[in-house]
Amino acid sequence: QAQVVESGGGVVQAGNSLRLSCAASGRTFTPYAMAWFRQAPGQERLLVAAISWSAVEKSYSPFANGRFTVSRDNTKNTMDLQMNGLEPEDTAVYFCAARSDYGVLLPTDASLYDVWGRGTQVTVWE
Repeated sequence: QAQVVESGGGVVQAGNSLRLSCAASGRTFTPYAMAWFRQAPGQERLLVAAISWSAVEKSYSPFANGRFTVSRDNTKNTMDLQMNGLEPEDTAVYFCAARSDYGVLLPTDASLYDVWGRGTQVTVWE
């Protein structure tokens, strides 16, 4: 059964950093495109960053560009999100998502991902 599991969330002071990790598993599961989304209370789920299978193509939302870096290691089936310069506005639940087929190179729409984690909470205080 395909699954992805997030780790690395926590509570940090503004200006500090966190690194989130996502581990994919499943006997016949190959995570092609992967992405991080986030959702704050009462708000819609937003793309943070997406990365293609080869890691050559990446996409960042404007709020993440320049502060966050997405990477992956296909030998370990993992994806990371390095978050620097965190702000209180970054407080949210962060979700890992993966696409189990190669149909779309770099999806940025949540509906194009079919495997989701349960999320990890990131809280940033002033």
